[in-house]
Amino acid sequence: MESDLRGLSELVKTESAFVDRLFSELSKTIVGQRRMVERLLIGLLCRGHILLEGVPGLAKTLTVNTLAKVLDLSFSRIQFTPDLLPADVVGTRIFLQASGQFEVRKGPVFANIVLADEINRAPAKVQSALLESMQEYQVTIGSDTFALPQPFFVLATQNPIEQEGTYPLPEAQLDRFMLMVKIDYPSREEEKKILGKVVFEQPVAVDSVISISDLERAQHVVSDIYVDEKIKDYAVDVVRASRLPHSSPDSPGYCRYLNHGASPRASIALVQAARANAFIQHRAFVTPEDVKSVGPAVLCHRIALNYEADAEDIRSDDIVQMIFDYVQIP
Repeated sequence: MESDLRGLSELVKTESAFVDRLFSELSKTIVGQRRMVERLLIGLLCRGHILLEGVPGLAKTLTVNTLAKVLDLSFSRIQFTPDLLPADVVGTRIFLQASGQFEVRKGPVFANIVLADEINRAPAKVQSALLESMQEYQVTIGSDTFALPQPFFVLATQNPIEQEGTYPLPEAQLDRFMLMVKIDYPSREEEKKILGKVVFEQPVAVDSVISISDLERAQHVVSDIYVDEKIKDYAVDVVRASRLPHSSPDSPGYCRYLNHGASPRASIALVQAARANAFIQHRAFVTPEDVKSVGPAVLCHRIALNYEADAEDIRSDDIVQMIFDYVQIP
């Protein structure tokens, strides 16, 4: 066992060497936002999709576009608007008068990294057009089914402060996002540095640091990172703690704010994300700190709160923190 773990540690150090180069390249264009970039990389290493929530102007689109260049992946941006149609996302069949036959025109979803910008501005019919691609990694156009390019990674953004003209994401679609990342304003020093880069410096080109085959190999290594039985129990206990009945006298106080908890998909995502977090730290094993680090991004969008929580200004972030305080660390 020790020799296997030692060999895995060497493999992880070798395969994760690109991580430091990736952050170095991104820093040429992106100032700060280290946590957001780490979460994006975790999603990519786990073949998961990410929902980014933040006010406009926090470099969400720039970061995603730059990440695609650094990883040498194809990039597509879809601006979600109320008049968008499902065919505008996945593609459609068009009739060619010259040949008298139909031809399939693939939509912008056929890319390695797809940015669904302001996804909550399109109605549910358009949002559901992404469900098949996110879950099955394929698209059905008419009677034909097409496989999406691999790796396939959906990054969706939404504005948390502007609700007029928006459509809340269905719970089924929210659950398909592995992580939800909330982006904060930069610090004063970072904002000054941003000002200098944009106003007083020439744009700097970034270089590719890894090929698709190297990325696929890193994804396989992440799936082999060691997870102890106690860590598995810890992850399951954390997710199940979001489903405790509020009627039981033994239930912790936060339960009275819960409408429903996280699904079993959250347990899977929690362990996978913790593995990727360990990989980024060049470790071959998962610790409880890895689980706690990725826990809010995995759980916050999967927990539904009731009116009592809304009345007392209790947010899902607060509930997740209470859950981690409640569940004993192994």
